[in-house]
Amino acid sequence: MHSSLKLKALALSFGLSAAFSVAGQAYALDEVSYGTNWLAQAEHGGFYQAVADGTYEKYGLKVTIVQGGPNAANRALLIAGKVDFYMGSPLGEMDAVKEGIPLVDVAAIFQKDPQVLLAHPDQGIEKFADLAKLDSIFMGKDGYVTYFEWMKKNYEGFKDEQYKPYTFNPAPFIADPKSAQQGYLTSEPYEIEKQAGWAPKVFLLADNGFSPYSTMITTKTDLVESKPELVQRFVDASIEGWYNYLYGDNKAANDMIKKDNPEMTDGQIAFSIAKMKEYGIVESGEALDKGIGCMTDEKYKAFFDAMVQIGVEPADLDFKKSYTTQFVCKGVGISLKK
Repeated sequence: MHSSLKLKALALSFGLSAAFSVAGQAYALDEVSYGTNWLAQAEHGGFYQAVADGTYEKYGLKVTIVQGGPNAANRALLIAGKVDFYMGSPLGEMDAVKEGIPLVDVAAIFQKDPQVLLAHPDQGIEKFADLAKLDSIFMGKDGYVTYFEWMKKNYEGFKDEQYKPYTFNPAPFIADPKSAQQGYLTSEPYEIEKQAGWAPKVFLLADNGFSPYSTMITTKTDLVESKPELVQRFVDASIEGWYNYLYGDNKAANDMIKKDNPEMTDGQIAFSIAKMKEYGIVESGEALDKGIGCMTDEKYKAFFDAMVQIGVEPADLDFKKSYTTQFVCKGVGISLKK
């Protein structure tokens, strides 16, 4: 088929309103933006990949990635309609329901949240429950009121006295062998080994019972209702981007990541990708058979029940308003896995 006819066929298949002209001339794309939750990194790689390799364009989209970071307010920008999609979290969207803010998760890129607790390798800390033996656990306030509360409810021996504020500096943890520290599977272990010369013990919360989805594609409820076909294209293209990032040539995407975040290194990127694969962060559970991004009612309810158990969410919250499974679990992109 002639290239211009292919483009026309693609446009018709997606119901695009853009008009196509002669071969070689530009055609209109739907412009959308995606706000991330932190500075550019490999954990955002599939989205950058879909920009870099033309996957979004193939789906009739022109996508701008709006980088998050310490001074960014991308969730607020989503609520205000200044970005179209955001890298949200199930707890964030449950809170939105509680606050009457119409946000909804439409895909879960990470089947497992990469949140970890780290311990020294020579202190006899062999399993998750052993962390209760330690004097100190450095963690942020969000962790203290969520997963630490969950740990106290579901494991013996954890107590408030262990809590020490984490300032995103690993030095106090490195200096204290009787301590643990929160971290992200894909980043802190790499940095600690570089600084300390030893690899910390890594305990992934998701493999020990605390297992929300993570790295969501979140949007406003009215976009799902008014333009479901646009949402579907963004979800499908992002999923393909993730398969291509994990299993294809990701150099162009990584170059974009390093341009947005000049402090990012090739070594850190390689470490992050390896850990995402090793621990099944992107591909595990239902995503193995039904594709990246898959979400189920059962897993959402399990996490909601855990939040009710620790008093973070009210038992009568209509949590099903915080997500929809209509756009995922369709096997999109699986054929791209090499």
